[in-house]
Amino acid sequence: MDIGRRNNVTVTGRAGGPVLVLAHGFGCDQNMWRLVAPALAEQYQVVLFDYVGSGRADPSAWDERRYSSLEGYALDVTEICEELDLRDVTFVGHSVSAMVGVLAAAKAPRRISRLVMVAPSPRYIDDDGYRGGFSAEDIDELLESLESNYLGWSAAMAPVIMGNVDRPELGQELTASFCATDPDMARVFARTTFLSDSREDLRTVTVPTLILECRQDVIAPREVGAYVRDVVPGSRLVTLEATGHCPQLSAPQATAGAITDFIAAA
Repeated sequence: MDIGRRNNVTVTGRAGGPVLVLAHGFGCDQNMWRLVAPALAEQYQVVLFDYVGSGRADPSAWDERRYSSLEGYALDVTEICEELDLRDVTFVGHSVSAMVGVLAAAKAPRRISRLVMVAPSPRYIDDDGYRGGFSAEDIDELLESLESNYLGWSAAMAPVIMGNVDRPELGQELTASFCATDPDMARVFARTTFLSDSREDLRTVTVPTLILECRQDVIAPREVGAYVRDVVPGSRLVTLEATGHCPQLSAPQATAGAITDFIAAA
């Protein structure tokens, strides 16, 4: 299979420069990086892609069994790295893709050498001694609403996830991205995302890691950022002066600057 076509891979930026792979979260595609990628492309080779089931990835490659686990998405990442023979990669994962990056780094340690986690969460459901931000009942209701009326759920939830009520165009953009996703594939990705528990996987991380959180984020509260920092040895936590769950859209300059500073210091 042509991996580049399967995942709609796009390579931009400085040829031969340090490599960044930017990975989108649930309901999104590589377009979510459009405000950050040009700034990063001045110094780095930037690789963008869509997970199978998202954006302009080849829908014929969809396999529900594969993508019912974060391992399936991590396999997309490692196959892209192998196809392009990428080495010394900084993997930048937004939301659930932060945990996909953890799995991919474990699968391909010779290719992925740094992780940037943007608004990460290893588990969305609260547990004893752990605050993920949602009760089990909250997630059950979220998934039931999504599965019964995906377009209605998208219109209602996207502005909440984006935050920034004073900038409604951002919520509208996320709504459009959600609505462009095939509902059946989105339902699988949603369950994979919101029912995942990657806390033990975090303990396997051995590469330099940057955690980017926002001041206020209904999906990944600040307790989660602190938890990830405490579990991943030597990781660095940066709180962006931004609200919402998508700082690459709401605060692109700060997001790009934090990534660049981290790579320069790593």
